[in-house]
Amino acid sequence: MTSSENGPRTLLAVEERVSVHKRTQVTGAVHARTLSHEHEQPVEADLSVETLEVERVAVGRFVDGPIPDRQDGDTTVISVIEEVAVVEVRLKLVEEVRITRHTTSRKMIDHVTVRRQEVVVDQDPPPHAPAA
Repeated sequence: MTSSENGPRTLLAVEERVSVHKRTQVTGAVHARTLSHEHEQPVEADLSVETLEVERVAVGRFVDGPIPDRQDGDTTVISVIEEVAVVEVRLKLVEEVRITRHTTSRKMIDHVTVRRQEVVVDQDPPPHAPAA
């Protein structure tokens, strides 16, 4: 109760108070799905093909001893010898086998299947919403 010296008196009869509360309410739902797409995509690569060429070269000369295999650029030379009976035994170079390496390159184009994914998100309407 409040009063002033000679004035009217005031009594507090009602007092209002505010209270705030939170609650969870579903307003809709979302669904996510993944879509995969495939498409053909060309690929290109360099391919190497190696071939061997064998050439036999007749020599027909006598040598003093075995001849080791040797490399002449891209060609490997293998000496073939035989023993020939004469007054003395000597080595005769009968032939050389020459193996030459040839390398060629060519472009290769092919198609491969590649995949890509995307996510699609759909939203459902709120549970108690009127249907449109």
